[in-house]
Amino acid sequence: MDETPNDADDPAADDYVDSYEDVSRFTLSDEREATLLGRQTECTFMWTTGDGDPVGVVMNFVHHDGSFWVTCTRRRKRVPAIIARPRVAVAVSSRGTDIGISQAVTYKGTATVLDDESTKRWMYRALAEKVRPGSPDAQAAFVSHLDTPGRVVIRIDPDVRIGFDSEAMFAGSPAGPTTTQV
Repeated sequence: MDETPNDADDPAADDYVDSYEDVSRFTLSDEREATLLGRQTECTFMWTTGDGDPVGVVMNFVHHDGSFWVTCTRRRKRVPAIIARPRVAVAVSSRGTDIGISQAVTYKGTATVLDDESTKRWMYRALAEKVRPGSPDAQAAFVSHLDTPGRVVIRIDPDVRIGFDSEAMFAGSPAGPTTTQV
C-alpha cells in the first residue's frame, strides 16, 4: 500500500540529503502514523466532480480497523459524486496537535456511502468520543446533533499510502527543524 520506496536496502538511507528534490525516503513510521491518526481529529477528504475537477473539504474523522469514517448529510454534493466515482483520497496532518510539526500521510482508496442505523450509531459515538473527549454530556449532545434523517456515513478503505515526516528530513540538515507553530 505504501508508495514510498523501501530504504532498508539503501546504504545511503541514513545520510543527510542535500536538497529537497526527492523526499520520498522521509516516510512516516508506523508508530508515528498510529499516533497521528489517534490524536488528529480532522482530515482533508477529497473526491472528483462530474467534470473531473478535484475538490476537498476538512472533516472530522474516525480511523478504525484500517478504514476512515466521516459523516455528512446526503444533500451534500460529495455524496452522489462518491457514489458515481468512489475513488477518493484522505490527507491527515499533525498541524493543530501536540505530537510534532509536519507529519502527514495521504491515502488513496475507495469510498462507500452507508446509511444503516447500526453503522450510524457506532460511528456517531466513536466520532463524539474523539472530538469531545472526557465529557459524556458533550458527547451525547454531539451525537444528538448528528443523528438526523438525512445523514450518511462514508467509509474509506485505503489501498495506497503516502507518508511524510519532516523531522526525518531535517535531521542533520543545516536548515534545522521546522519551528512554525499553529
